[in-house]
Formats: sequence, C-alpha cells, structure tokens
Amino acid sequence: MSTESSASSDRNLALFQRAQQVIPGGVNSPVRAFRAVGGTPRFITRAQGAYMWDAQGQRYIDYIGSWGPMILGHGHPAVIEAVQRAVTEGLSFGAPTEREIELAEAILELVPSAEQVRLVSSGTEAGMSALRLARGYTGRAKIIKFEGCYHGHADALLVKAGSGLATFGHPTSAGVPPEVVQHTLVLEYNNVAQLEEAFAQHGRDIACVMVEPIAGNMNFVRASIPFMTALRELCTRYGALLVLDEVMTGFRVALGGAQSLYAQAIPGFKPDLSVFGKVIGGGMPLAAFAGSRDVMAKLAPLGPVYQAGTLSGNPVATACGLATLAEIRKPGFYEALAARTRSLVEGLTGAAHAAGLDFCADSEGGMFGFFFTDRLPQNYGVVMATDAARFNRFFHGMLERGVYLAPALYEAGFVSAAHTAEDIEQTLDAAREALAGL
Repeated sequence: MSTESSASSDRNLALFQRAQQVIPGGVNSPVRAFRAVGGTPRFITRAQGAYMWDAQGQRYIDYIGSWGPMILGHGHPAVIEAVQRAVTEGLSFGAPTEREIELAEAILELVPSAEQVRLVSSGTEAGMSALRLARGYTGRAKIIKFEGCYHGHADALLVKAGSGLATFGHPTSAGVPPEVVQHTLVLEYNNVAQLEEAFAQHGRDIACVMVEPIAGNMNFVRASIPFMTALRELCTRYGALLVLDEVMTGFRVALGGAQSLYAQAIPGFKPDLSVFGKVIGGGMPLAAFAGSRDVMAKLAPLGPVYQAGTLSGNPVATACGLATLAEIRKPGFYEALAARTRSLVEGLTGAAHAAGLDFCADSEGGMFGFFFTDRLPQNYGVVMATDAARFNRFFHGMLERGVYLAPALYEAGFVSAAHTAEDIEQTLDAAREALAGL
C-alpha cells in the first residue's frame, strides 16, 4: 500500500503528516512524537473517565493521564461543573481573585513545610522561579541537581554531568551557552558519598539542591531514606536550601505529597521550597512554588527577586484545581487509589515472570513504573542500561491491544480514581498477550 493511501486510511498518520508541515516534529512536546518507541503518535479526540479515543476511533485505557494531572480521571462531573461555572464569569482578568487565595490556602493546609505560595502557569516556570528565589535568598550562585531528574526546560537545568566533581555540567540542549550552566553541578541520584564530597568542595557557594523525591522522568525511581536524610542534613549544615520538585509527586503519591512520606521516615524532615504542578491544576495550566514566609518574602513585590506572569492564578485554572483538591481530600481516596495501582504493578510483575522475563515494578499512590530488569534501578545510569528494545515492543503490543502507556521507558505511569478493577484486569490480559510475544 502506498504511503498516500496508508495515510488516507489511517487518520492518525494523516494528522501526523499534516502536523509536521506546521509544527516542528509534528508535536508541541517532544515525547508525544513517539521518537523513543517508533511508530505514529495517536491524535486524541476525546477522553472520559479512564479512557481516551484517538482520531481513528480506537479506545485506550489511559495510563498517562495527561502526564499526571488527571488523578480523578477525565471529565469528572464536579470538576467540569466548576470549570463551566468559572468560564461564564470570565476567562482571565489580570487582577487578583478570591479563588487564588482559596487555592493557596488549600495547598498550604496540606503542605505543612510551606507558609506562603506563589501560583504560576507551568512546572517549568515554577521550577525556574524557585531556583531564582533560592539564589536570591542565599546570595549564592551554585546549584546541585541530579542526573535523570527533570525540572523543566529552564536553561540552567538542561544539563548533563561533567567529568567529575571539580567540573560543572554541560548543556544538553543547543541554545544553552556553557557559561549559563557553569554554576550547575550534576550528581548521581541516590549517591550519598558523591553528595557529601560535592558539599565538602563547594558547600559555602551552593544556593540550593533541587531534587525529585520520586523521580518520574527516569521512569519511577525513589530517593532512598539515607540519601534524603543526607540532603536535608547537608543543606542545613552549609546554609543551602533544599528544593523538592513535586510537580509530578505532589498530591499524586499522597495527599501531602512525597514529602509527607519522607517526613514519616525522617524525624523533622521538611524542604525549604516545594514546587508543585499537574494535580493542583486538575488538567489546566497551573503550577506553584511554596516555602517559608521569610524565603517567600524575597519575591517581588516585597523583595528583590522578580517573578511575574500574565496568566498566573488564572480564574478557570484555579476553579479546576480547587474542585480537584476537594475530591482527593475525601476519606479513603488515596487508600483506594494506591490499592488499585498496586494491583496493576503486581499483576504486570506476575505476568512478566510467568513469561520468563526479567521484570520489576514499583508504585506509590497513583504513580507507578516498571523495568525489564531483575531489580529496581537506583539511578539514571542503571535505568538507561535496561532493555529499551524490549520495552518498545511491549509498548506497541499494549497499544495495539487498547492500552496507552507512556511512549518511553524513562517515563512514569499514572492510575486514576476512574480506573476500575475491570480496567486493570483488561490491562493485565493485554499484558499477558504482549509479554508472550517478547
């Protein structure tokens, strides 16, 4: 069949070819292009509950949930009602609204480490602003991040590791001058000895350490308790700020975010700054960063650290976020979500082992990840050494059977409250067939 006739019979392919003429790579965010797994991206026309439908009319059980925000599933009635009501009142004002206060109060009530919050429009914007605030507060330039953790596409954070602790990172994107990242030190995730050495060499010049407590951009990798303990102790000792990037984990792995889980294991644990996104917007463009009153007082208009945004605290986005937070606060919500997610990862593990494959998986709350290897990776290097080719075949096997997983081995997955036991069983049936072909 010719390419032209194939495109005419495959609506997704036709749309992708059309998109590539007017949008770089045919997508507005790189992972959507399926470059890592090959094949044609699915163009989604609608979604409801735990399902999405593509332009060809194919239904999928959705395990990306817009990369995390859709914790209630798509089209939750209370959220839709709140958004529709907000839309009739106005799309944007460029002036304060009461809902901004209500959302800030709701976030702070659930996050004891923070006393004030600034609303923004994206996780990248929140991470970039938290970084600038940390530098402004401490008067220092150097920062530490970890290989495999993604904090948005701000220039100073698009960095790969240097050749050693004496050298700082190198840009991972064209358009980022080396001098922009000369103060960014990139370390190995979960490596306590390397972290201690970095502080010994540079401690008095470090403004902050930014870290994902559960990394969701190298699939699903937890920060160990010793690692997180060392982070807190070293930041305190050297006067640096500990910045937890909870854009992905915030209100997704637990009601108080991942930091609430570490606080249970580490006495007195709390970050100095927290970055949130995804769930707090309920699917609308909304994010936030939060911290103690004295740190946040450095922000304009009170302090010298400038940050602003035309659409920050958008009235429709805040309505969506408030309605979402109201639902996830209901008794038993996280217990049920975590149990459903565990049933998925345990079922996948059992199916893979029955097929004679190396496989491991982990989950927390409504977030999960899996690897074609015999033990859970602890850092980016190990993740990248896992069997990518086998993952790609499994991904397409699941997609063909109506299950939409993240189209890259280094992305976490998400279960929503809308996923039923029947959805999980259908997913596992599909997995057994797909795994048998590997």
